[in-house]
Amino acid sequence: MTTHTDPDQKLLKMPSLRAVRSFVAAAKYQNFTRAAEALCVTQAAISRQIRELESHLGTPLFKRSGRSVELTKAGSIFFDAAQLSFINIAQAAERIQKDHGSNARRTLTLCCSPAFSALWMSHRLPSFFSDNPDIDLNLVTTQNFLTMEPGVNPDIFITKMSRVRDGYISIPLFHDRIYPVCTPSYLKAHPEIHSLEGLRDGVLLNLSPYGRSQVAEHVDWGVWLAIHHLDIEDRLSQGPHYFNANDYNLLIQMVLNGQGVALGWHHLVGPLIDQGLLIRPVEQEVVLEETHHYMAYREDKGDEEAMTRFRKWFLQQSGVTQ
Repeated sequence: MTTHTDPDQKLLKMPSLRAVRSFVAAAKYQNFTRAAEALCVTQAAISRQIRELESHLGTPLFKRSGRSVELTKAGSIFFDAAQLSFINIAQAAERIQKDHGSNARRTLTLCCSPAFSALWMSHRLPSFFSDNPDIDLNLVTTQNFLTMEPGVNPDIFITKMSRVRDGYISIPLFHDRIYPVCTPSYLKAHPEIHSLEGLRDGVLLNLSPYGRSQVAEHVDWGVWLAIHHLDIEDRLSQGPHYFNANDYNLLIQMVLNGQGVALGWHHLVGPLIDQGLLIRPVEQEVVLEETHHYMAYREDKGDEEAMTRFRKWFLQQSGVTQ
């Protein structure tokens, strides 16, 4: 049995794309000769295509004045729509050529938390790009890995969730090591924070759990001090302030500005300590040995060259033996 497709009236009524391209060029340069040069055709060809388009639309698109032309009201309306459409077509063609051409660049989409992006990724990425100039990265940050925007399908997740989605392979990375941090100058000005009791009663900058419900555990100052047998409720009622925020980048910036003490996650603040910008006022720390951070990558892209190279680089940077 043979089926027939009804004529698509919308497509049949469309003007010639060649004529529309000539019109866009003529409208852009307001000169048929310059439009012809831009499209590498003759001026006669441009004039012929414009007449064809005007005939199709049933109205003049240009007011002609010597060698220059000016859009009519109808021409302006048509130019706005046609130019945008051609830009969209050109951009789509460039993306396809970029992704599938013989010299196609490789692109990976990586998803991690804002803090991991700012404090871990940012200063390490130059080494990746210098060794892999043909790989582009598209970085998406979120605190909510389970309910991301539609259409966002990362190739790689860096998360504390051992199973973030179906179709991903997870590699355990490192445990959390958590300890107090402040600047050397802050410690000098507040020597009392050399003790746990002095820390408890000092200016504490606290990472709140708001918006972090997907994390398996949350360590704030109350939890950290309790592990070391101190009760946060024993703070002096008239003592220094206790500041809460769910933005870890903000807290670290406040610490760097000498505004108090925060808990430092070693994989995030370690480089700042190595640079001498931060210091540990006490030796005590908490190590969460039962949980890991994970690199989860798409199983269907696991053998692709870009994925292989990024995975090798990332695991080396994370200190993970492959």
